Amino acid sequence: MFDLPRRRLGALTLALFVGAAAWLPAGAETKPRIEKAADLPRFSYPVSGRLDEILRSPERFAPLAAAIRRDTLTVLDGYDIPDKATRRGLITTLALLDFLDGRYADAARRAASLRELEDKPADKLLSGVRLEVMSRAAQADGLNTPAYRKAVAEGITKAIDAMPYPVIANDIKETKAGAELIGEALVLGRPREVWQPIVDANGALSSDFAPGLVGVRFALVATLPLKATLVDTYGRYLAAHQVVKPDIWAARDVALPSGKPYTPVRIAVWDSGVDTRLYGDRVVRDAKGEPALIAFDKYSRPAAGELMPLPPALRDKLPQMKARTKGFSDLQSNIDSPEASAVKQYLSTLPADRYKSAIEEIGLAGNYEHGTHVAGIALAGNPYARLVVGRIEFGWTLKPDPCPSEEQAKADAKASQAYVDFFKREQVRVVNMSWGGSVKGVESDLEQCGIGKTPDERKALARKYFEIGAKALKDAFAGAPGILFVTAAGNSDSDASFVEDIPAGIVLPNLLTVGAVDQAGDEAPFTSYGPTVKVHADGYQVESYLPGGDRVALSGTSMASPQVANLAAKILAVNPTLTPTQVIALIVDTADASADGRRHLIDPKKALAAAGMK
Repeated sequence: MFDLPRRRLGALTLALFVGAAAWLPAGAETKPRIEKAADLPRFSYPVSGRLDEILRSPERFAPLAAAIRRDTLTVLDGYDIPDKATRRGLITTLALLDFLDGRYADAARRAASLRELEDKPADKLLSGVRLEVMSRAAQADGLNTPAYRKAVAEGITKAIDAMPYPVIANDIKETKAGAELIGEALVLGRPREVWQPIVDANGALSSDFAPGLVGVRFALVATLPLKATLVDTYGRYLAAHQVVKPDIWAARDVALPSGKPYTPVRIAVWDSGVDTRLYGDRVVRDAKGEPALIAFDKYSRPAAGELMPLPPALRDKLPQMKARTKGFSDLQSNIDSPEASAVKQYLSTLPADRYKSAIEEIGLAGNYEHGTHVAGIALAGNPYARLVVGRIEFGWTLKPDPCPSEEQAKADAKASQAYVDFFKREQVRVVNMSWGGSVKGVESDLEQCGIGKTPDERKALARKYFEIGAKALKDAFAGAPGILFVTAAGNSDSDASFVEDIPAGIVLPNLLTVGAVDQAGDEAPFTSYGPTVKVHADGYQVESYLPGGDRVALSGTSMASPQVANLAAKILAVNPTLTPTQVIALIVDTADASADGRRHLIDPKKALAAAGMK
């Protein structure tokens, strides 16, 4: 039931998904209020035939598009939806449909309205700008003409030139990287490999998947033909603004000196596994001299090994997979490296029959590397930190494996308790958790697995299975009041509480949820947010180790969370008498709030001083 929040491959490949559509029961006199994402009614869209053929044909796509438009308008008009991200998704669906229908003035108007629903500083400036420019250019010059391409380039340039570069820099770099990577195989890969099997089994797609077809059709019709224009436009902008953003973290950082009368503190990295050879004498060892380790495989069966096992066919590809990791990292930083060039060439020219294996290999590499990278951040600058490993094996295939079931949910719940019991036995003081899952994620997996005859049946099953896991996690945390659990907010740019993300949405006195900012303290484009997100730390292009010792910069709330776990362990090394609640209070109370109140930037120097460090 858990998904590993990796770096934003979706952003780098111009993720094509839009918000879910829903319907309003006939005769409703007042607007029902949507308190959680799972409260949105489900909708089912009959589909017959090959999705890639439907997506290429305006005539065959039109009836599906009309149904999605109808239901999207109904839910916007008929429900009270306080969550802005949900409303943005629905409006984006309508704006893309307007563009595809040639209603360019309506598309431009809707695109412009998205900025009114944004709270992040960069999004307040950039949201919908490209679609608005494209719509106005198409209205004036026709779609995909030379005049149209020129107008798009000039319109985007004019818009972003008027914006403060430090605020939008990260977003522009990611947008350029996405434009460089996009190719037809990437655009059509998910419809062919993920959604088509659902259609073949059920003859329909739910509102979890069907609106994504709108984004795919838009990419085929509008984004791919503009690829060269977009790469050139954003590339010229970045070349003209080669300004390095200031690094606020160096002045705040504290490396504890060796040889002080500080207390060793055990940190557990509950993640995809750690190459403990990289961390020497800071690894806790058992009576046999082996690393202190608990591991379960993806079926929640007891497992061995501190790193997830690689399939034999992929072991020889590990150097290549790690090189691609660096390539993605360089693309995100707008670095022209051989690895970045190789990734661009590989994905943008990917043959259709290679999509599945390519995406699965990328997912596998991300999982394999993730825990080691997180551990390096958690241990940095703290000679008193002692590492304990809790290894989870995350799925990496396009089709969920395992599929959700009550049996699997109970096995996951039992494993969650076993991890925490192990941490207690090993006298762990701080646990980092850079992963998460949600009830909607379970529901989507059920549909992919062909479980549940109707959307409502899947909704009920997903809720049942999700609650088993959520309760087990919360009970396990509550049963270990002496351990401080630190978790990542998530990388979906959504309210962690609204989408019911766990552990990020759980409220307990010994749990702290962390959002991500960049080196200058600006909110990361991907970071989730919400009432449980109490502090923010650097999660943008943070350098750490990969298995084997390579160092690469990765981004995600996965990288921000261990920054706070690192700080908590340093506080406890200085003052081991503090409780988790007191450590959380020190970290939160010494954080600096941004003017808009959205970010609370940790300050290790202030926090350690408050803890009594001399």
